[in-house]
Amino acid sequence: MYLEHYGLAEPPFSITPDPRFVFLSERHRDALAHLLFGIDKGGGGGFVQLTGEVGTGKTTLSRLLLEQLPEHARVALVLNPRLTPTELLETICEELHVDIAGRRGSNKALVDALNAHLLDAYGKGLRVVLVIDEAQNLSVDALEQVRLLTNLETDTQKLLQVILLGQPELRDMLARPELRQLAQRITARYHLTPLGPVETEAYLRHRYSVAGGTRFPFDRGALQRLHARSGGVPRLLNVIAERCLLAGYARDLPQVDAATVERAAREALPPKPASRPGWRWGMAAAAVCAVAALLVAWWWPRQSPLAPATASVAAPAPAVPKPKIEVPTLDEAAIAARLQAAPDTTGVQQALLRAWQAPASLDLARCAPSIAPGLHCLRGHGQFDALVAIGRPVLLHLRGAGGDRWALLLGADATEVRLQVGDEVFDVSRVLLARSWDGEYLALFRAPDGLGPGMAVSPALREWIARRLGAAPDAATVRAFQASHGIAADGVPGPETMMALAADVDGPRLLRAFE
Repeated sequence: MYLEHYGLAEPPFSITPDPRFVFLSERHRDALAHLLFGIDKGGGGGFVQLTGEVGTGKTTLSRLLLEQLPEHARVALVLNPRLTPTELLETICEELHVDIAGRRGSNKALVDALNAHLLDAYGKGLRVVLVIDEAQNLSVDALEQVRLLTNLETDTQKLLQVILLGQPELRDMLARPELRQLAQRITARYHLTPLGPVETEAYLRHRYSVAGGTRFPFDRGALQRLHARSGGVPRLLNVIAERCLLAGYARDLPQVDAATVERAAREALPPKPASRPGWRWGMAAAAVCAVAALLVAWWWPRQSPLAPATASVAAPAPAVPKPKIEVPTLDEAAIAARLQAAPDTTGVQQALLRAWQAPASLDLARCAPSIAPGLHCLRGHGQFDALVAIGRPVLLHLRGAGGDRWALLLGADATEVRLQVGDEVFDVSRVLLARSWDGEYLALFRAPDGLGPGMAVSPALREWIARRLGAAPDAATVRAFQASHGIAADGVPGPETMMALAADVDGPRLLRAFE
């Protein structure tokens, strides 16, 4: 309908994963390199994990991966992981064209047939790879079955390489104590983050050009608004940009401006849950503290896998539905007012210590590298997406008209973040946060002690690092891990690298959904 108006040969912003329209940002290229490494080399077998928010391009990358397979690779692609362990085995065998006549319904018979097929492929110099999309939907039993498949091996070589693609919830699943054996077999991890403002413009121009367009329709204000409303998520960019082109055609606009983008976003994006009637900023402090307490209670970790060996292992508690907490969304002026009114940082510091079950007497102002046995403190500067990828609550240093304040990061999704300042909890957009945050953060994480002066590493800590990396912690392996996590790649396992390595250790997690 609008194609002729814009001189297009086909729709430029379809949400189907067409490889012709793929735009590889630097982070997408890094993610694809990790997947290709997992297939070609594989680090001796095991798992490669790729996570990212909904709509960031994981499925598109998997399609691109299938187009670039090495000649010696054979791939089983599982798109619907909501299967029982037996159904999953049957699906894998069917994908690899394994004859399972008379073996259906029997896990042992299916594994035996698969093992024979893998041994035959190994003898022919072939590499067999299992790719599971939407892996966060796997049940714990199915994940355990996948882990057991990596036990199929020769004296020198794993017979099956597994690649798990999933939403951030997959990281939370693999942090469970009952899945720690699987988590330790992950040899490469990569978290795909949304596009930045410059990449957003390049993405839109690329897709428009592939569709045959020559006159780019979005002005500068529209581009800024597109990034703000989508959070840099490619799928949301497609949805909003498509609606913008329809609006431009209907109104015969020469160019799409910021106002058109805003109207399109309101029509295309799902509405936010309405705030509770009668909400008042001056509500009693006790009620606000109760909200904060509920949020902290959600994070409260079960027994840490790093606890002393004499500690008993508690059985997992039954799942309890979380109450729906309504939190206000603030604009820039309201954020500045909250920062100015916040009395000090004691409240958020204590909330962070409670989340880690740490003594309230610890002094975070000192932030010693080993602040307590097995508990480390890190104060540094970093990228917001890198902190979100690690998935832990952290203190963020914010600038305000009334002075600087620390805020506790409680959660983050593709477009918004949830903060606690003083005793108040609220949501803000990522764009507004970027205007107040100077990049400084303070974080806690659990890891064995043993990081000495000059980054010297004790033997026990070196062994822990090797288990987390799935390989000997030499400089090249550490640099590869650092590069995949947005850390300065110096090959030295310093505190920032240690915090990223401990991302799957049991402990408080960021909220991923604000409902």
